[in-house]
Amino acid sequence: MNSAEQKINQPTTAYIFATWAAMAIGVLGYLIGLWNAALEFNEKGYYLAVFLLSMFAAVTLQKTVRDKEEGIPVTGIFSSICWVAFLAGIVLLIVGLFNAQMQLSEKGFYCMAFALSLFAVITTQKNIRDLASVPNKENMSFSTSSQKSESAQKADNSLSAE
Repeated sequence: MNSAEQKINQPTTAYIFATWAAMAIGVLGYLIGLWNAALEFNEKGYYLAVFLLSMFAAVTLQKTVRDKEEGIPVTGIFSSICWVAFLAGIVLLIVGLFNAQMQLSEKGFYCMAFALSLFAVITTQKNIRDLASVPNKENMSFSTSSQKSESAQKADNSLSAE
């Protein structure tokens, strides 16, 4: 099924708000917890780097999987790198927390904030892409028709000419 045949479901305003709220809670919870943690500066840097790697890898992997589903060409090596980076971020967090000198409740807090952030960043990116794909002009996308690329405007003009 190509992208022209796919039905795009526009997410509701409530769902969009919920995903942004989940992302804010997860990311802020993780970062505030990290800021207030009784850890060495290099340990905080490790957990921050793992968090940033994981968030970026999650968004990239989600986009790669969706591109494949929509028939957009994605190389196997790029897809594999996305999976490796995503899984490496999760494994690095688990190894770091397993070896950390923290209370079990603190380790659980980081795991839960991390998992919430992963879910939220993937869902938020999906919502943004879905909104950008909705053909009507009353959608809630982050770009307007005046911000369309030149190639998109030419494609629109050629379709209206037919």
